[in-house]
Amino acid sequence: MRESQRPVKGGEVSPSTALRSAAGRVPELSFFFPAHNEEANLEALVEEALLALPALAEKFEIIAVDDGSRDRTAAIADELALEHPEVFRVVHHPTNFGYGAALCSGFHAARYELIAFIDGDRQFKVADVGRLTERIAQADAPDVVVGFRLKRADPPIRRWYARIYRFSNRVFFGVRVRDIDCACKLFKREALTPIRVASGGAFFTAELLIKLRFEGRRIAEVGIPHYARTAGSPTGAKPSVVFRAVRDFWSLRFRLWFGRAEACDGANRSWARPSGGRLGGLPDR
Repeated sequence: MRESQRPVKGGEVSPSTALRSAAGRVPELSFFFPAHNEEANLEALVEEALLALPALAEKFEIIAVDDGSRDRTAAIADELALEHPEVFRVVHHPTNFGYGAALCSGFHAARYELIAFIDGDRQFKVADVGRLTERIAQADAPDVVVGFRLKRADPPIRRWYARIYRFSNRVFFGVRVRDIDCACKLFKREALTPIRVASGGAFFTAELLIKLRFEGRRIAEVGIPHYARTAGSPTGAKPSVVFRAVRDFWSLRFRLWFGRAEACDGANRSWARPSGGRLGGLPDR
């Protein structure tokens, strides 16, 4: 890593009720990304975050969630954590628990009031998280800001799956965001505290938004540039991933049909680290 790319530490500031400081930065931000077999992307993504986040937050942290990678992802992440202990941490899964379980671990590890994530495949720029932080600080004070891809840079099969998925979530759950599975989102910690999510797979973010909607939380949307993957291999269209998402989709739908209160009950439940089982709600700081 070149000397010019070494991190700028987030400044320690007094607690503030304002989401955005006079300098245009939020007081504090937890930024995380899930990574499964992303050895070709990990170091460049962390370098990008170290350069971009000082412009977005006065105090920040970066968390990588290694979801049971079989390549050098875990080793590279550990090396980077030793190099940047003030701002970068790693959560390791002993095996591949799934996308939702990796997100759960990232939320669980986050320490700050605003929590953002993108995927570890570098199809989003870290600097564009600033579009989300700008939106969450506006006068209508949304609890969640969801990115939507301005022009999706994915193969046709994934775009086709996405259209069906978006339509199904609108019809069966009433969630009308433009890009429900966009992996660029920002949350206020307090909005997540009572939520209980059962899915450990690709349906995790959809279930999270569905339950935030049931809680009456305000969800805003912002357009985000999307870039083609240049390294590594995508897994989102694998039959096993799609099957798990479909199973979790219908599991939630039937639980809501036959017992909405039980399906949406998340109050006073503590988070559990993913172990292949059910995931719970985010703890208070």
